[in-house]
Amino acid sequence: MSLPNIFNSEVSENIIQRISSLKSNTPAKWGKMNVSQMLAHCNVTYELVYEEKHPKPNFFMKMMLKSLVKKYVVGEGAYKPNSQTAPVFLIKGEKDFEFEKNRLIDHIRKTQELGENSFDNKVSHSFGALSKTEWNNMFYKHLDHHLSQFGV
Repeated sequence: MSLPNIFNSEVSENIIQRISSLKSNTPAKWGKMNVSQMLAHCNVTYELVYEEKHPKPNFFMKMMLKSLVKKYVVGEGAYKPNSQTAPVFLIKGEKDFEFEKNRLIDHIRKTQELGENSFDNKVSHSFGALSKTEWNNMFYKHLDHHLSQFGV
């Protein structure tokens, strides 16, 4: 079963509507993050694509990520609640809810406007070149997982 295509405007707008329904005090169903931290956490995925903010993994780490983590991250299988995350995705301290929400919405719209063809065989920060389907799976299921975490 394939995942919804985040590059499709209807799918991305549905995700944006779910994000827009969050409130700064929306409680989590599981996990340690509050809603503002979750939004910042989701933004990291896009920072790795659009910004030079995070250091790239060294050769050994990249090989480990590709062999042990890649299939889980870019495959169609859902993430389990309370799954472990990479250190770059750990969010400490308080975050500004509106800022992180608007930034995430902007990232989703930018990605949708660029379209799936601009991501086909694009090199990811941690996994090397990914197909447009792998990029879609990574983007969509991460957002869906965390929005479900907060009941939207």
